[in-house]
Amino acid sequence: MSVMSAVHAGSGRITEVVIVGGGTAGWMTAAALSKVLSREYTVRLIESEEIGIVGVGEATIPMIKLYNQALELDEADFVRRTKGSFKLGIEFRDWGRIGDSYIHGFGKIGQDLGVVPFYHYWLKMHALGKAGPLDEYSINTMAARHGKFMRAVTDRPNSPLADIAYAYHFDAGLYARFLREYAEARGVQRIEGKVVDVTLDGESGDVASVTMDGGRQVAGQLFIDCSGFRGLLIEQALKTGYVDWTHWLPCDRAMAVPCASTGEITPYTRSTAREAGWQWRIPLQHRIGNGYVYSSRHISDDEAAAKLLSRLDGEALADPRPLRFVTGKRKRTWNRNVVAIGLSSGFMEPLESTSIHLIQAAIARLTAFFPHAGFDPADIDEFNAHSDFEVEKIRDFLILHYHATERSDTPFWDYVRTMDVPDTLKHRMALWNANGRVFREHTEMFAEPSWVQVMHGQRMVPAGYHGLVDIHSEEKIAEYLEGIRGVIGNCVRAMPTHEAFIARHCDSEQRAAA
Repeated sequence: MSVMSAVHAGSGRITEVVIVGGGTAGWMTAAALSKVLSREYTVRLIESEEIGIVGVGEATIPMIKLYNQALELDEADFVRRTKGSFKLGIEFRDWGRIGDSYIHGFGKIGQDLGVVPFYHYWLKMHALGKAGPLDEYSINTMAARHGKFMRAVTDRPNSPLADIAYAYHFDAGLYARFLREYAEARGVQRIEGKVVDVTLDGESGDVASVTMDGGRQVAGQLFIDCSGFRGLLIEQALKTGYVDWTHWLPCDRAMAVPCASTGEITPYTRSTAREAGWQWRIPLQHRIGNGYVYSSRHISDDEAAAKLLSRLDGEALADPRPLRFVTGKRKRTWNRNVVAIGLSSGFMEPLESTSIHLIQAAIARLTAFFPHAGFDPADIDEFNAHSDFEVEKIRDFLILHYHATERSDTPFWDYVRTMDVPDTLKHRMALWNANGRVFREHTEMFAEPSWVQVMHGQRMVPAGYHGLVDIHSEEKIAEYLEGIRGVIGNCVRAMPTHEAFIARHCDSEQRAAA
């Protein structure tokens, strides 16, 4: 037998994919597979109308645009259908000290000069009192502060208007429904009902089929576990195990509640540090999403709910909905013939809006490693290594928000301020504290501008800056900084308001009829 014949003989094609669970993770997976796979593949999604979805993933980061573009979704239609808005970054209030406010904006900060990143020149001049706030050198943060928004202007490469990076806020339930329509139109079969049993193959240990509450069995070759925190396949059936990170990220509960909209729709998410965690505010076209993420060791559920309700912008539109979770990750995201996507793979609290991105990244990774029927262990190990790398880097970034604080006003903040942190984060903090250095490792999620904005925003002041900054005179650097700040200010003044942009391009029917 030839080498090529041997390869083909041992690589049967997978044609039956079963997704267990709907919601954002399930329907994002189904929609993507319906786009990538031909009609020769059978994709079934099992979900029950009786099982609610978590639905707090209503804020995103810019990579979601790549997912939508891959599906060839019309942006205006998508935003309209999900009653969405646009997001230029996240405002953090009261994190370094009570009264502080900074924005972690998407996209660039300033304009690099030579081989030295912009922020090193800014560090020197800011220490001398000769530079403005960091916000003023980013078009994203300045536009967010002034309630402005527009898409990047691609035909002006040297203008800050070409650097506008954005994501979305949207109703997660409407997004799942939107993607369901997309997937079903392309052949995905939806099966209504609950999974009550999982059958493992007696020889391989793989999942062979799942049994529905009515007795129906659904067999498959590749199973995608989108069953949420329950992990019906990855954990309950395969006993994969879990790595608990609550000693670094102690929040383990959340209360979520929508409220009536008040005022203009802000083009950013807000995260406000509270006595035992933090509160999110996500503005949509038809309402505002709110939640209190907290540590149950430091505040009771009833008190957290009461605190949340007392801090809403408008009238509560429902009772607070409680969520319980354990921050961490599954020991293996892909185990045997089961790939966990979404909350079944682990949980990173929504502090930096990474939940939907992790779904998207897992889907992209699955398509890159789409298996043969033999499920090669080398492929699975590499998939899991990439998954672990990504989530561990996000973990460190989230821990930074809690640990880099001067707050000592409650036992919660005393704990996170003084706790031991991973060595990988200690190393990053030491590099910054010495000379303001930040290095992105391989393909990690958050690039240098993100780390810079959070470390500076939470009062981490480096002792020095890049050695090559001093090649230029203070006068030249001051002129360079002022030129950037002036151009960005002019661009922001010329931008339409976020409200006006939505009204013109993607107003939802509900708002249009109001």
